[in-house]
Amino acid sequence: MDSWQQAVDSMDPEHEHMLRGGTVSNFFLRESLTYSHPVFVGGCYGLMISIALLLPLAYNSHGGEYLGFARHWGLQALIIISITSILGAFSIFTSMAVKRPPARLRNWRKILFLLPFLGLTVLSISIIYEYGGHLFLRLGWFFYVLPGPLWVHLSYAPRWRIIERIDRGIDPFEGMGKTIYGDSSGLNGSEDKDLDEVVEIL
Repeated sequence: MDSWQQAVDSMDPEHEHMLRGGTVSNFFLRESLTYSHPVFVGGCYGLMISIALLLPLAYNSHGGEYLGFARHWGLQALIIISITSILGAFSIFTSMAVKRPPARLRNWRKILFLLPFLGLTVLSISIIYEYGGHLFLRLGWFFYVLPGPLWVHLSYAPRWRIIERIDRGIDPFEGMGKTIYGDSSGLNGSEDKDLDEVVEIL
């Protein structure tokens, strides 16, 4: 890990800041690059949001049926972790094919941070009060699961790909038409359009 850290330290401030990322990226990248692979990061996000589902599922369970509740929650957690891990794999493969720099989500962090709470609220109402039907439930799942995979896809996976190439002693920017987005306040070009489309859907 020291090799890529030293290489990043020797870069210009813009590229160094891009590859260092924010607090969440630094949390994962301080470990081995194997353990910080986007597949595992996606799975970690899936585990975290699965744990948050314990309260509404436990409230809706019948008293004394602990085994049934544990099975139901375990199945839900396994599905969520599998989905977020698969999306993490999709993101790294896409990043390898497209070879784009990591997006800077500075202007979108508040939205991405609030979406899981909104999704959990919708899910809790749907689970506890059986309100809104399948459409309401699916909308809650969408808001609840989306932010983590979206961050991995736009920001973390491209960053991890570049750092992993640095760690292997390969030119990290080979084949990239652009190595950094010029607008430090947010996204440019296709990345901006990608996120705008997602926000419009929401």
